[in-house]
Amino acid sequence: MPLLFRRSKKLGKGVRLNVTGRGASVSARRGPVSVSSKGHVTIRLGKGFSFRLF
Repeated sequence: MPLLFRRSKKLGKGVRLNVTGRGASVSARRGPVSVSSKGHVTIRLGKGFSFRLF
């Protein structure tokens, strides 16, 4: 099983800088919807559940 690397730094209200082994991205969250600079849209459905559109 490979080791995974992930760090997240808060840049402001609802904005985060995410750094992983594959690179870095910025994500912004507004309510249950999160949009990343890589084009991912994620909707939080409840406790522990989410749905990624792209």
